[in-house]
Amino acid sequence: MPKNREKFNPDPSIHISKMNVIIPFSPDVPCDSNGQRMWWAFLASSMVTFFGGLFIILLWRTLKYLWTVCCHCNAKKKEVHRITTGDGIKRADKDDGAASEVGWMTSVKDWAGVMISAQTLTGRVLVVLVFALSIGALVIYFIDSSDPIESCQNFYKDFTLQIDMAFNVFFLLYFGLRFIAANDKLWFWLEVNSVVDFFTVPPVFVSVYLNRSWLGLRFLRALRLIQFSEILQFLNILKTSNSIKLVNLCSIFISTWLTAAGFIHLVENSGDPWENFQNSQALSYWECVYLLMVTMSTVGYGDVYAKTTLGRLFMVFFILGGLAMFASYVPEIIELIGNRKKYGGSYSAVNGRKHIVVCGHITLESVSNFLKDFLHKDRDDVNVEIVFLHNISPNLELEALFKRHFTQVEFYQGSVLNPHDLARVKIESADACLILANKYCADPDAEDASNIMRVISIKNYHPKIRIITQMLQYHNKAHLLNIPSWNWKEGDDAICLAELKLGFIAQSCLAQGLSTMLANLFSMRSFIKIEEDTWQKYYLEGVANEMYTEYLSSAFVGLSFPVICELCYVKLKLLLIAIEYKSDQRESSTLINPGNHVKMQEGTLGFFIASDAKEVKRALFYCKACHDDITDPKRIKKCGCKKSKNSYNGYIKSIEEDQQSALSPKKKQRNGGMRNSPNSSPKIMRHDPLLIPGNEQIESMDENVKKYDSTGMFHWCPSKDIEKVILTRSEAAMTVLSGHVVVCIFGDVKSALIGLRNFVMPLRASNFHYHELKHIVFVGSLEYLKREWETLHNFPKVSILPGTPLSRADLRAVNINLCDMCVILSANQNNIDDASLQDKECILASLNIKSMQFDDSIGVLQANSQGFTPPGMDRSSPENSPVHGLVRQTSVTTGANIPIITELAPLAKPGKKVPVISFSQDKSSGTSIQMITELVNDSNVQFLDQDDDDDPDTELYLTQPFACGTAFAVSVLDSLMSATYFNDNILTLIRTLVTGGATPELEGLLAEENALRGGYSTPQTLANRDRCRVAQLALYDGPFADLGDGGCYGDLFCKALKTYNMLCFGIYRLRDAHLNTQSQCTKRYVITNPPYAFELVPSDLIFCLMQFDHNAGQSRTSLSHSSHSSHSSSKKSSSVHSIPTTNRTNRIKSRDSRDKQNATRMNRVGQEKTWFTDEPENTHLRTIQIKPVNTLAVNQVSQYKSTSSLIPPIREAEDEC
Repeated sequence: MPKNREKFNPDPSIHISKMNVIIPFSPDVPCDSNGQRMWWAFLASSMVTFFGGLFIILLWRTLKYLWTVCCHCNAKKKEVHRITTGDGIKRADKDDGAASEVGWMTSVKDWAGVMISAQTLTGRVLVVLVFALSIGALVIYFIDSSDPIESCQNFYKDFTLQIDMAFNVFFLLYFGLRFIAANDKLWFWLEVNSVVDFFTVPPVFVSVYLNRSWLGLRFLRALRLIQFSEILQFLNILKTSNSIKLVNLCSIFISTWLTAAGFIHLVENSGDPWENFQNSQALSYWECVYLLMVTMSTVGYGDVYAKTTLGRLFMVFFILGGLAMFASYVPEIIELIGNRKKYGGSYSAVNGRKHIVVCGHITLESVSNFLKDFLHKDRDDVNVEIVFLHNISPNLELEALFKRHFTQVEFYQGSVLNPHDLARVKIESADACLILANKYCADPDAEDASNIMRVISIKNYHPKIRIITQMLQYHNKAHLLNIPSWNWKEGDDAICLAELKLGFIAQSCLAQGLSTMLANLFSMRSFIKIEEDTWQKYYLEGVANEMYTEYLSSAFVGLSFPVICELCYVKLKLLLIAIEYKSDQRESSTLINPGNHVKMQEGTLGFFIASDAKEVKRALFYCKACHDDITDPKRIKKCGCKKSKNSYNGYIKSIEEDQQSALSPKKKQRNGGMRNSPNSSPKIMRHDPLLIPGNEQIESMDENVKKYDSTGMFHWCPSKDIEKVILTRSEAAMTVLSGHVVVCIFGDVKSALIGLRNFVMPLRASNFHYHELKHIVFVGSLEYLKREWETLHNFPKVSILPGTPLSRADLRAVNINLCDMCVILSANQNNIDDASLQDKECILASLNIKSMQFDDSIGVLQANSQGFTPPGMDRSSPENSPVHGLVRQTSVTTGANIPIITELAPLAKPGKKVPVISFSQDKSSGTSIQMITELVNDSNVQFLDQDDDDDPDTELYLTQPFACGTAFAVSVLDSLMSATYFNDNILTLIRTLVTGGATPELEGLLAEENALRGGYSTPQTLANRDRCRVAQLALYDGPFADLGDGGCYGDLFCKALKTYNMLCFGIYRLRDAHLNTQSQCTKRYVITNPPYAFELVPSDLIFCLMQFDHNAGQSRTSLSHSSHSSHSSSKKSSSVHSIPTTNRTNRIKSRDSRDKQNATRMNRVGQEKTWFTDEPENTHLRTIQIKPVNTLAVNQVSQYKSTSSLIPPIREAEDEC
């Protein structure tokens, strides 16, 4: 509604008195026709209100004071008189009336106080509404400031005046509430907000009465801005001290600036009263704002300045306060804004796109490794946004990394321990939360405690969120079980780096190179093509394989696992290694290479090894009706036909019959019943373990003997004191250990525990027979090992040699040249600031061992028949007898420096000396010792092999020591975080393969007692032994010898699977096997999942998943497990030679004759003693004669000594002792 106003333009023809000023008016507005100004009426209304109220308050206080004094005097006079009973009652009535009156006034006062204090929703609405209306009144002032200071206007026609009137009526009511609620009325009357009301509310009512408007002091409404921070705090918008301080400074500065500009605008446009308002100048309000700013900043351009005396006087005083305020407030405001978190915003979720929150140890290295694996191109389209949350702002390098991935990565500064920060990153809608750990921290327990606190904070904020966290120490995983909302069944996982790291290294003791293969499988690697025929070409082809899961097509329903595995490998070019099996109780368990007894169900999840996720889809899309005649697996696409289980009955039956016909008679007998499924719950396995067939089963089921832990997953023995397992250097030398595992560990009394139990447990898995267990000898500080012993005292065949791994005398005492594997660990790696020196102890120990020279001729060793028994070993078993310590077990293949057992003499009588044991006279160097070294810093791998050509900047997985399985770094486990997020079954499979059978139930037991509990050998616990294990199969000899010389890997895969249920999944090949040279390097490298047509060589060792052999424990005629270091021959001899056909024929003949002799001996031995499952009883010492053999023959035979001789049809009898 337009205003009917005119600009101030006085007519010079009109005579004006000194105090008369003509003001604009409309004809229909009854203003003064003489143009008399009425500004004094508006100002007087405010002054009268203010001083009148002040006078009344002071008068009331004076009267109240006088009344109190008089009453006090009267009360003292009345106290001298005795008060009668009636008078007392009357006085009590009066006091009750006064009390009731005071109570009513107090209740009203309390109600008014609640209304203005924002303690209730109504109060908050009222406070916010008053502030909003004050800003609205200020906006109306800004609009009216473009008109003359005083003008005539009709209230009924002026819309802005009507709005302003309504606002001020509301302000008047709010003023009344404030007045009632005020405890001190005098101070309330002098408050800034009260003064603002005095000079803004009464003039509005005067303007309605006089039909004219005066701009006056309405600019004082700008002072309400000072309360802006309080309003934001009432609304719970401002929560931090910095934000409150910033808003306070800004509001005070702006309100003072606008208020002062309003006063200048008033006096400059009005003029001085004593000058009859003739010295005024027309300045807009915003020009006055500009004038005040240049004045406060001491710039003073001079283009706009004050002309009136009032204006200049005000500027004199204002410049003092304004300059001080400008000089103090503005720098502080800029500092607060500058210090404001750059990454302090909130995440805005995108519809249809999931996001995860990553927190914990956020550095350039950890983030780059995580993103490289998480966003790898081999995964399906990753439609997931990654939100990093950390309390420290990123450095320039990390910030650049975030910018390179800005489409999928966001960073916010904050802490997961703060619920406000969790709300900022929308943790309640996140798909998962990943917590990274600092693997290089000096105090692992403190780091784990920090991550556990992060889990508690996140779970407390949102219990349903899925959390995947890294843990450094295995014993700290137990604390996660204390969190009520922690549920591993719902996807919560704890990736324990120590558990997996030591588990990988332990598996390498059974099959060297396995740690490299498994690490490459769960890491996403891009395929690097090499044209040259080098070892890197085949290694990198295997590196490109990863582990995936996919549901199996209904075409496989009813088929056994071996049949499906063969079909997938041959036709679909996929390697199926495990399935997720659901029992009758609908409990899921991961079965690795189960036998024929497991039939595929509908909707079974399979674990595959393939190069990318698209290839694995073939297992889901496969249809026999549509794809049976397709030879190119790339053409297998999703079809539209309905798959019927019944339509494949004939096909299933034919395949099953073909497979059974391929089994040998003994194999058919073993597979005739329902076999145990590996790594699964006993609920889905049979409860009649066939440890010993026939009538011996009842005899062997001695439930009063505890040989396994309560879960039946690990070998167990009663706890032993550490003094009983300590070897001195002389005692270790007399023992003549061989085929054992030497663990060189650096640590002291101050070092953090690395959890050696996680290393020993896989080597003591119950799917090994007792005589197959490798003896473990720890070489290191006794003070450190005493701290670890509490978790190791229940494992058999463990000894300790106090010393240092850098001492060659200690290493020779434990016969390190005869060990199956030497493991080098350190507990001091994270106590050094320089990253390049973190691995100095491990590198020095490795180089020290490699530079050692060994003379295998030890002369004549005589020992009493009651000779020395190593601490920790039981004399009652033949494995632990003094003689047995001198015997080289067949679990380790022979080389030029290893004795060959050619004849077993009859038992020696007590009191006689054990005869001579001879060795070949060849010398051997430490470079032939199988070794795996743990590294912290990946770049230090360059120092392990002096003869390699690895560049220092080469990634770890491309270096020769890692490819050969002789080095392992904990950094390779970083990929498990993203692998677990995309598929939590991958972690279950890796943990099952690596830990030897650790389950959540076992973790709960260890959390309660921190030690394994012995259990009786019941059918339920013994059934848990029947699970697969990783082994290495040699091709030189045995049933696969015909394929080892130029055969196809695919033929070997099918033959091993059909005949022995052995699942092959890789090759451990000599590095220079592709070269036709007489002298070759003894180093080997890993080839993962070779193609079907891959050509084999006789020196290859095959990684395979071997079934548990029940019969191997009945007598010592069976060879020990094939997961031995069958390639140790390559470390014992300096060269590898091709084997002529004539030698192979002669060797087969000699083996046949040896089998007959062994069978005769075993019949004689079997008549004299009874065996109890794995361990013999009351064994007597026997004389052993070892004859020297030709060195060349030893090199040829031992180089290709086969572990495949373990397979039942061709079992040899070389381990009778």
